[in-house]
Amino acid sequence: MSRVPTVIRVGAAPALFTTTALYLNGRRPEPETVPVRMDEARDALVLDLPGGAEYWPLDQIREVRDQAGRDLFILRLRDDPLQRLILPDRDLAPRLPHLRRRAPVTRRGPLLGWAVAAAASVALIIFVLVPLMADRLASFVPPEGERALGEATLEQIRSALDQSGADPVPMCRGAPGTQALDKMRDRLLAEADLPHELSVHVLDHPMLNAFALPGGHVVFFRGLIEAAQTPEEVAAVLAHEIGHVVSRDPTRHALRSAGSIGVLGLLLGDFAGGTVVLFLAERLIAAQYSQEAEASADVFAHDLLRSATLPPDALARMFERFRAEGAAAPEFMAHFLSHPALGNRIAAARAATPAGFDARPLLTDAEWQELRAICD
Repeated sequence: MSRVPTVIRVGAAPALFTTTALYLNGRRPEPETVPVRMDEARDALVLDLPGGAEYWPLDQIREVRDQAGRDLFILRLRDDPLQRLILPDRDLAPRLPHLRRRAPVTRRGPLLGWAVAAAASVALIIFVLVPLMADRLASFVPPEGERALGEATLEQIRSALDQSGADPVPMCRGAPGTQALDKMRDRLLAEADLPHELSVHVLDHPMLNAFALPGGHVVFFRGLIEAAQTPEEVAAVLAHEIGHVVSRDPTRHALRSAGSIGVLGLLLGDFAGGTVVLFLAERLIAAQYSQEAEASADVFAHDLLRSATLPPDALARMFERFRAEGAAAPEFMAHFLSHPALGNRIAAARAATPAGFDARPLLTDAEWQELRAICD
């Protein structure tokens, strides 16, 4: 690019400015070399174009940042998004009073309207469309795919709960305790018709919680088993989670969570990063199903417990114990005690136990102690 030396005169009048620059008119892709000079009378930059002079008022000239080599001085007019003037140096910069001023924001009303519409669209997708699609898709997930989803999610949860980052939270596999847990599971499933084989896992973690995963996986934490006073209370929680398995609530919840996280990931970044995995694991651990789903799981548990000659009011005793602890058991409370009102659930469990109900013992004292020590 040819250059014409800048002429500087010392005196009271401003220095005379002339140079050559590359000019893009916004209509043709090729730049053209044009002479550029200062018109002090008009307080403007003059572009001597082949078709005639064009005046750029100094107070309307803005800089366009060079995002590539950062060695070009690129100018534009405030109200013209297309024209560009590329100067060989920055000698003119001190003469441009509003070089880096942003263009004034006009018509704020439409902009605000578009922003509100965009936010409403995201809310509609996350809270309406994603749940609706998840409920429809859940019925089309094949059993083997649902089982694999549950297994993969369980491994993610074990890794997410390990604060050291070294090893996943261990599974409790003590042989006597596992045999007692299998006996409890088999007693409940003797009359049940499940869409999947039921796998009950115990994680060596003090959290007071239990939850269901897609594909027939039910997970207990050691803290819940240790807090229970009788094996019937553990069986009542297991019956409740089996109710979610039968209704495929975990699969719907996983699809909803994954869909919502995907939408937010596209908007905020980290679509496939570690934050997504941790958030999904947390959502599944502290799953809060709808009031209808929780009530249905309770009713299923009552029927299942009665069929197994176990008292449904064991679920009420479990609820009462953790209600007495209040905020000391936030994970359990968030999962079990949110929908519907806890008092109604306790009353329903007691009402589901017939007067003079003759319950058969579930475990011997020795088996119960083995179950409580399953993680030792």
